[in-house]
Amino acid sequence: MIITKQYRCVHSSSCQCTKGHLSEDVIFLVFQQLNWNPKLIAALSCVCKWFDDLAKRVLWKEFCKTRARKMMLDLQSCGSHSVDGNWRALGKLLIYCSGCSGGRLFNSIQIPGHFVYRTRFSRTSGKSFLLPQCRTDVLYVSDPCEHLDQGDDGDVGFFRGVFKSFMVSKVRRMLIDRGAQLHPTAVCPYCKAKLWNMLQANMVPLTASCKLGAYEDSVEYYVCLNGHMLGICTLLPLSDSEEASESE
Repeated sequence: MIITKQYRCVHSSSCQCTKGHLSEDVIFLVFQQLNWNPKLIAALSCVCKWFDDLAKRVLWKEFCKTRARKMMLDLQSCGSHSVDGNWRALGKLLIYCSGCSGGRLFNSIQIPGHFVYRTRFSRTSGKSFLLPQCRTDVLYVSDPCEHLDQGDDGDVGFFRGVFKSFMVSKVRRMLIDRGAQLHPTAVCPYCKAKLWNMLQANMVPLTASCKLGAYEDSVEYYVCLNGHMLGICTLLPLSDSEEASESE
């Protein structure tokens, strides 16, 4: 697919490439051959505003479509040509475990974020994180990223996800109806939007801990204004986790 040529200039006055650069068509073909390498896309975004704009509009979108094609088709099936937040935020969510090192979320746990090679996102698993009255919403959730032997915190799992059409979702409507407060300082690590605490809103169902293989009172997660989800849990020992899965 060759993209339509853009005529809108987004260069800054200090940009070093205003005298000429490769066309969007050429850059598209180069990154197609590179299989939409996320590290190279991120590096290109740092060159100037023009490249950053191209990456956000085109390159991150193609990366997402290549990495999770069925999921992207579903997220766009409502007729939108974009996603809530932006493609760069969604691309980061696919490959980055946010951890918790700022001290503003998840109490005092200090585990740095990191990139992950591959993560499975499941729409079916997402149902377990929704209250019964909200289960017509579509939520994709990852398998937990395991951080074992964290001292008193035990085996910690971080998970992340994204809603389809969050602006019209029942979860968002319920958060507003319940007067849920946004976190005063913390923001989404993927799109920098404000966050709702689902535990404080009393919207974490027991099925979430069963799906994660975690202790019932250890699951906590946030949802941002753009529908990105990030959460934490304390994982059960393997034998106990298997028993929990069977009971579910």
